[in-house]
Amino acid sequence: MKEIKTIIHIHAPAHIVWDVLMNFQNYPHWNPFIREIEGLAETGNQISVTMLPPDFDKPMTFSPSVLKNEDQKEFRWSGKLFIKGLFDGEHYFLLEKLPNGSTAVEHGESFSGLMVPFLKSTLKKTERGFQEMNIALKEQCEEKFRSVQN
Repeated sequence: MKEIKTIIHIHAPAHIVWDVLMNFQNYPHWNPFIREIEGLAETGNQISVTMLPPDFDKPMTFSPSVLKNEDQKEFRWSGKLFIKGLFDGEHYFLLEKLPNGSTAVEHGESFSGLMVPFLKSTLKKTERGFQEMNIALKEQCEEKFRSVQN
């Protein structure tokens, strides 16, 4: 098992962060890592997720199942590469409302399966992709919050 866990603090309330995170139609405009999500993000539904990790030539598309979608708190899905047990992942976003009105976002994934030990360089690129997405999410949310305040 291998886990990637990243955290970023966003100077915007959780409802704005959640709105940006769940507005899949805008992903191609701002998200450098998850280029597209299609489908209804309700627990039990299957969605289509297209990712472009740094230094990859072409995007990868997965069809994970939504495990949890709790408004302004948690969005989580589980997917696999080809067959279960080969390379499985549970991807998540956890939002925590901070006392100062900001939001902490934990963005991570737990990987398991036979291929995990052989994909260390891919997982390093994936972690970089998470970090790049986090920075872009922060910029989007803080810009939206500024525009709402004006």
